[in-house]
Amino acid sequence: MIEFQNVQKTYLVSGRQVPALQSTSLRVEAGEVFGLIGHSGAGKSTMLRLINRLEAPSGGRIMVDGEDVTALDSAGLRAFRRRVGMIFQHFNLLSSKTVAANIAMPLELAGGHSRAEIKVRVDELLARVGLTDHARKYPAQLSGGQKQRVGIARALATRPKILLCDEATSALDPQTTGQVLQLLAEINRELGLTIVLITHEMDVIRRVCDRVAVLDAGTVVEQGTVADVFLHPKHATTRRFVFEAEHVDEGDLMSSYSHVEGRILRLTFRGEATYAPLLGRIARETGVDYSILGGRIDRIREEPYGQLTIALVGGDLDAALARFDAADVTVEVIR
Repeated sequence: MIEFQNVQKTYLVSGRQVPALQSTSLRVEAGEVFGLIGHSGAGKSTMLRLINRLEAPSGGRIMVDGEDVTALDSAGLRAFRRRVGMIFQHFNLLSSKTVAANIAMPLELAGGHSRAEIKVRVDELLARVGLTDHARKYPAQLSGGQKQRVGIARALATRPKILLCDEATSALDPQTTGQVLQLLAEINRELGLTIVLITHEMDVIRRVCDRVAVLDAGTVVEQGTVADVFLHPKHATTRRFVFEAEHVDEGDLMSSYSHVEGRILRLTFRGEATYAPLLGRIARETGVDYSILGGRIDRIREEPYGQLTIALVGGDLDAALARFDAADVTVEVIR
């Protein structure tokens, strides 16, 4: 659905060229939820604005649904942007218009729709986002989560193929964030919409995305399925995001192991293996003793996973490692 081909973006600042995005190539497949994660200034907002051509690239090509959007003229861009919905961090609702009027606005601007057609579409969208009873309210009368639901409904008004989410949950509390992410997942599943979501929170990526690209200083430093990137981060930037999501300092974590005896391993369980009593059984079979140093059990979208950091001493360590491997448990040797 979206393809970046050696795309670059630089800005002229005080007479000098400042790179915002280095030469970048990536693909977003039709119907997936693709996450872009990076700290402030990493280049993720620039990438989002390049997709809908609010920014023009300094080099390279951007293909969207088979069309080279870098070659579009003004009329072509207007038609193209009707196929791309946008959700903003701070909602961007018009305070003088009701909820229904905010949702209707893209259809009115696009033209070619009667009042009756617009009303039918607005009512349909209000029902989808759970705001039917709030149609005549104004933004000031809504909670943050309700405002974002209005923003989502407005973005869907013109039946886009792509939905761009610019830090769509960062202004919301954790419970409301979960509700909005669930709504986005339902929209993706039921409408087959391609969603590109930018965030600085790995937990948001884990809960809703299929694949992710990690940006650092305008460069994609790691990309892949969320499970692979989240559970087995390779780049230092990705590891920082993962440890931040787990509220752990990597340096403190490693120093806390300095007095622990034995082989220290990180075990990763996925799917049904997450709930199997493997650790105790393998310990009995191989004679090793273990202590659990840390871990968590959670889900990546719908797939359960578990990660345990353990220390093994005594017994047959090689046999224990072989049994973990046979049970499809990924083992990383920390020390």
